[in-house]
Amino acid sequence: MNNDCILCKLNAEEIEVTKLYEDDIVTVIMDIQPVNTGHVLVFPKECVQLVGDLDDNTVAHMFTIAKKMNIALRNSGLNCEGVNYFLADGEAAMQEIPHVHLHVFPRFEGDGFGLKHSDKYFKLPTRNEINAAASKIKDALKLQ
Repeated sequence: MNNDCILCKLNAEEIEVTKLYEDDIVTVIMDIQPVNTGHVLVFPKECVQLVGDLDDNTVAHMFTIAKKMNIALRNSGLNCEGVNYFLADGEAAMQEIPHVHLHVFPRFEGDGFGLKHSDKYFKLPTRNEINAAASKIKDALKLQ
């Protein structure tokens, strides 16, 4: 546990929290600033900032539990026509809490949530640019 980490404090119930699920690996809590009612956070008990620093079993378990939350949201009677998963991995990706956490939240027509794209999003890259990026990623995969 990191004494400065808000998720560690919530997991230890040092701060008021509404837990939905807990096992030896992950905890699921209600988000106090929800995108929509039913928004939950799935996070490992291990205080790690980046997904790449977690072991594969923990990452897989997080998504297995997120799937259970997805099904529960759809069956809960809450307004839920779809479900988003959002995981910000690093500050540049909008990670505000330096502890891996996966947002799982219900979506419905007209809920007002959306992503804003820059103008460059609408200018498609050439196949050569796509292939050059793919080559770099493939080379990095060989290093793992």
